[in-house]
Amino acid sequence: QVQLVESGGGSVQAGGSLRLSCAASGYTSRRRCMAWFRQAPGKVREGVATFATSSGSTYYADSVKGRFTISQDSAENTLYLQMNSLKPEDTAMYYCAADPSFSCSRWPAAYNYWGQGTQVTVSS
Repeated sequence: QVQLVESGGGSVQAGGSLRLSCAASGYTSRRRCMAWFRQAPGKVREGVATFATSSGSTYYADSVKGRFTISQDSAENTLYLQMNSLKPEDTAMYYCAADPSFSCSRWPAAYNYWGQGTQVTVSS
């Protein structure tokens, strides 16, 4: 089993920064792909960034490219999302997800394990 616990959300003004953390436990073979998703009220859940633990390769949604950075600590126990230059449209519940696949997908349906989410609110 894999457990994921997010933290670090909060309220910030536009242009500010936040760093989200996702504490992961369970077999590392079941979380070869780690990802951050977000869901705003009335909208579908969208992939923000993915991280392949074996290769370190990353993917970013166009809307966050150049502003957000996904990373993982060397012990592979914590996933981070550094969010800079935040915009009001970044306001959403942010979720950490994990999957045993070697090839990381940007689609929520591909992920087996999910955290409870952490709220990010950006005011203009």
